[in-house]
Amino acid sequence: MDSQENVLQQGILVEETKAAETAPQVENAQEQTPAEEPETVTEAPAAEVAIVENVAPDENDAAISDETNQMKAYQTKHDVLLRIQEIAQSDEAPQKDEIDHLKTTFYKLHIAERDAKQKEYIDGGGTPETYQVLPDDEEEAFKAEMIIIKEKRSKLFLEQETEKRQNLKKKLEIIDKIKAIATSPDEANKSYQEFKDLQQQWKEIKSVPAEKANELWRNYQLYVEQYYDLLKLNSEAREYDFKKNLALKTKLCEAAEKLADETDVISAFHQLQELHQQYREIGPVAKDLREEIWTRFKAASTVINKSHQLHFEELRNQEEDNLNKKTALCEKVEEISKIENKSSNDWEKRTKEIIDIQSEWKTIGFAPQKMNVKIFERFRAACDDFFGSKAAFFKEMKSRFAENADKKKALVEQAQALKDSSDWKSTSDKLISLQKEWKTIGMVPKKLGDQLWNDFLGACNHFFEARNAANAGTRNEEHANLEKKRDIIAQLQALVENAPDNVQETVQTLVDAYNEVGHVTYKEKDKIYKEYHNVLDKIYKELNISTNRRRLDNFKNNFKNVAKRGEDAIDNERGRLMHRYEQLKQEIQTYENNLGFLNASSKNGNSLLDEINRKVQKLKDDMSLVREKIKAIDKQNQEEE
Repeated sequence: MDSQENVLQQGILVEETKAAETAPQVENAQEQTPAEEPETVTEAPAAEVAIVENVAPDENDAAISDETNQMKAYQTKHDVLLRIQEIAQSDEAPQKDEIDHLKTTFYKLHIAERDAKQKEYIDGGGTPETYQVLPDDEEEAFKAEMIIIKEKRSKLFLEQETEKRQNLKKKLEIIDKIKAIATSPDEANKSYQEFKDLQQQWKEIKSVPAEKANELWRNYQLYVEQYYDLLKLNSEAREYDFKKNLALKTKLCEAAEKLADETDVISAFHQLQELHQQYREIGPVAKDLREEIWTRFKAASTVINKSHQLHFEELRNQEEDNLNKKTALCEKVEEISKIENKSSNDWEKRTKEIIDIQSEWKTIGFAPQKMNVKIFERFRAACDDFFGSKAAFFKEMKSRFAENADKKKALVEQAQALKDSSDWKSTSDKLISLQKEWKTIGMVPKKLGDQLWNDFLGACNHFFEARNAANAGTRNEEHANLEKKRDIIAQLQALVENAPDNVQETVQTLVDAYNEVGHVTYKEKDKIYKEYHNVLDKIYKELNISTNRRRLDNFKNNFKNVAKRGEDAIDNERGRLMHRYEQLKQEIQTYENNLGFLNASSKNGNSLLDEINRKVQKLKDDMSLVREKIKAIDKQNQEEE
């Protein structure tokens, strides 16, 4: 999220929180309202007036906010922009919470859209540090409309403040007129209609500056009481007014009590404010009933106020829960960032974990306003730290790959220059040296690595095949070798049926003798090989000779066949075994490194440790077998020299 988005987001949260926190304060003020007005007062207590006039706008905004969030959901930035343009171009007064809702929705969609584009860029092979955020025409249009709306709201606020000051002036004039009437006993009866007209004017004049409301009401109440003290109304008229006012206030009590069944606590609260406004406008009741009717109305109000307060407390609790969830996600990302990743696979695995955490983050709502920006900054810093380290790793790896590729290209060129040589001995030594050097060079990108290896291997095979063709010998001894192998197989079969005490040494002697025998005819090769291994399988199974020893014996037997095909076949086989040896060595190192991250006291820790140890031992056994095979090849090469 860029700085402008952060500022907008923060502003939204501040305004939402203010609206939420104002409501409970209002409710408490109402519950502390004193008893109903003295005997001759025609309006509700002063505290009630202060409450309504001071906080009604903020509470209305809060209600509109809840209703807006529930009533209207936008799926695209374009839809939000259309609504913003409609508000900006219309004559209606912009509602604060609808504007906040539109801002929040727009930037949620904007950020989600930008994150999706960034992910697509990264998935396509890009890196986070090279990604550039492009200007968004819809965002610029949105900001332009918001400026217009801000100006409209500012203008409306100034108009409202001007109207409040004018209303204050008008009410002060009414108080002065009532004061004049109330202080002239001779004119009291004559001025009754004028007094009633002034009361009506007072009711029609609405909001005044909050800081003046209580004092204004007290002065108005004082002189109204003085007027009624002076007024000599007959008892019938006075009793009629009291009964009428009691009936009206009773209906308001019933309406307030019925609001307890309202499922929408916000709507119920604002309906209650309207009832309070009506209660104020109704005149007094009989003195002995005054406290009773007010207590009933206040009790009904308290139920609604508590429900309203509980609603906002639940919102605050939810925000605290969201903060705890987001803090836990921050800790996860920070722990992942500390893990040492030794390979690209490790980085990709951790990257997937980070992306999953980011997706989970988006499902969590706002944290408390004072912490919302801070927790996001912490989360973003942890993610940036991870992706920065990842970028540095792949940059270094790319450099190593390029260096290794250059080295292998040089070896390919040397091998290709030697492939047509007829100096068999010297060239063989050079190519073997090149193969050994090849194994010491690190990794390169797979596609390029496969191509270079195929070129290198092709050049080597081209030379060794030419050498073998030039040195091809006769097969006269192959039939004699066949008979020798059949005789050894017969001796092994006899051991299966009647094993002597020194059977293992005897088996090994026969196996070594079999391995010393050269090639047989191609036609009989597979058949004699199968017979030999069938009888060995029986012996090994019954005599419990180790599997790896059998594999080594099989290799030595097969190796004689490989040796007859020429030095290139031997060299290739040795190169393959060396490659396998390094692979096993690397796998053992990987498992041993992973053992350091495991804790035997953790859940399933012992079983997992045992399993890994078994795998390590199996790999070590395999590596030992490969090492013995390499020694056998080296021994054969020394004997030939």
